[in-house]
Amino acid sequence: MKFASGQFAAGTDPIANLGALTDLIKRAAEAGAEFIVLPESSLYLAPDLSPTPEHVPEPLDGPFITAIASAAAQYSIGVVVGTTEKNPNGFPYNTVVAISSLGEVTARYRKVHLYDAFGFVESDTITPGEIEEPFILNFDGLKVGVFTCYDLRFPESARRVIDAGANVLLLPACWAAGPAKEDQWTTLVRARAIENTSYVVSANQSGPVGTGFSQIVDPAGTVLANAGEAPGLIFADLDVNRVDVVRKRVPSLQNRRFSVVPS
Repeated sequence: MKFASGQFAAGTDPIANLGALTDLIKRAAEAGAEFIVLPESSLYLAPDLSPTPEHVPEPLDGPFITAIASAAAQYSIGVVVGTTEKNPNGFPYNTVVAISSLGEVTARYRKVHLYDAFGFVESDTITPGEIEEPFILNFDGLKVGVFTCYDLRFPESARRVIDAGANVLLLPACWAAGPAKEDQWTTLVRARAIENTSYVVSANQSGPVGTGFSQIVDPAGTVLANAGEAPGLIFADLDVNRVDVVRKRVPSLQNRRFSVVPS
């Protein structure tokens, strides 16, 4: 199955962001991709990572996700995209939404680990998601799960999705630029693939806010595609047989002696 990762630099104009996303969806479908992963915070992103204005967050049936769903149906491609979800009871959620090729919202994940690091405090303006059962999307033996950005620094986040049956991990992100951050990003993405003998499809924001370098990594840690610094698309064919081969050769998931327990 051909997956795409779309990398772009979101800004403070949701309409412009939607235009860029729709173009990535269209181009990915025209290139033969059946699924595209798009970055975290695709609805709105300030250059200094300042809080999202109160009027910007939307419910999942609002105009932003509705338009993405329409594009998914128009181009017959599945989509995972990060948005800022309105929360009637407090700060918004940092949410990832899965949309089918028929334009149906099939699942959502609210970011659990908020980015309270490197002098930034995401929890000042975002509500953390509850720890829920991971959602798994099934595609002919490929079982796809999701985690988000700062979750990458917590190996148990990916492992819990793997324990739910995933063999593909999707990672929308806005990995903030800074000293050594690009190296940390690329290293951790490959680490999650290697330790879980799983594909990882990451979609990152490009500069100036994000580091870029979205990657698609195979279950042995081989980088199949890397987007570099600029906005654009990368592609890779994902094959469940490759997962089976690697997991037979390196049965680390069977050999482990510890399990993940939510705190």
